[in-house]
Amino acid sequence: MLNYIGKLQRRLYKTKYYASRAYLSLLPFSLIKRNLADVLAEYRRLPENEQHAIARKVAYYNQLSGSQKIAGDLGFVGAFQNNHNSAYFYDLAQYLRYFPEHTPFAYIFGDVTHIPEQPSIVKSRPIADNNHNSVLLKLDSVRHFYTVADPFLYADKKDLMVWRGAAHQPHRMAFLQQFYAHPLCDVKCVHKKSANQPYFGKFMSIREQLRHKFVLSMEGNDVATNTKWIMASRSLCVMTTPKFETWLMEGLLQPDVHFVHVEDDYANLDEKLAFYLAHPQAAEKIIHNANQWISQFFNRKQELITAVLVLQKYFECTER
Repeated sequence: MLNYIGKLQRRLYKTKYYASRAYLSLLPFSLIKRNLADVLAEYRRLPENEQHAIARKVAYYNQLSGSQKIAGDLGFVGAFQNNHNSAYFYDLAQYLRYFPEHTPFAYIFGDVTHIPEQPSIVKSRPIADNNHNSVLLKLDSVRHFYTVADPFLYADKKDLMVWRGAAHQPHRMAFLQQFYAHPLCDVKCVHKKSANQPYFGKFMSIREQLRHKFVLSMEGNDVATNTKWIMASRSLCVMTTPKFETWLMEGLLQPDVHFVHVEDDYANLDEKLAFYLAHPQAAEKIIHNANQWISQFFNRKQELITAVLVLQKYFECTER
């Protein structure tokens, strides 16, 4: 029953998201455009410490400098079309409308695991020193920033690590084959292609997963979608060093500060689970740090200002 309710809640959340943004694809640009000066004025009215925090995030998301050429199949602000009823479109369109309609831009939607050859707007990027062409925006937010209020205290949760997802990638299948029968793990693949495998299991809602002290965040094609809702909960986020990042700035998360860090081969998983089961205060401290980190991404005014400033810098550093 709770799994059904969880599915229904998520479906209603998505319905509300798309309904509230439908006008972005239905109305002409002249009716949805907004004034950039208004956002810049809001930014200047913020306390100085908040301005500095936003400026640091803008510099992290957009590491471009100078002036760079963009070419090929470009988008244009006023002619940007919603061809696939895409959440990527809606998230990007709500920020583009603050800029002149003939402004060109390059973008790549989907799970981006490479660094583009030219400055491009993306949802995800490799964590690397040379990733400046990957300009991050909060795209596909309806999926990646969906969270659920956690009604369970950490002390009352099961002494287990849980994971549910689709294991299409070799590293996910290898993990499940190794740990599906582990006494401290409840980890299963829910995809029907694994129906005959011992690690196959039924869907488990986020609320049900939050009954466990530990929730595994395991990267798939790029980032792990569940990282955000785990960090917003009263459970511990367990993960390896992230290789990709999104608007969450996974590259700045500190091991054993914001999440329980395990080695890529999970060789120290037993050790880490045992330590935090024996040291609940240390566990609660990580949960507090994770909650503090994720909270910054739910301030609507600051998120809008940050995204618009990221785009403003992108347009200032690119030309056709």
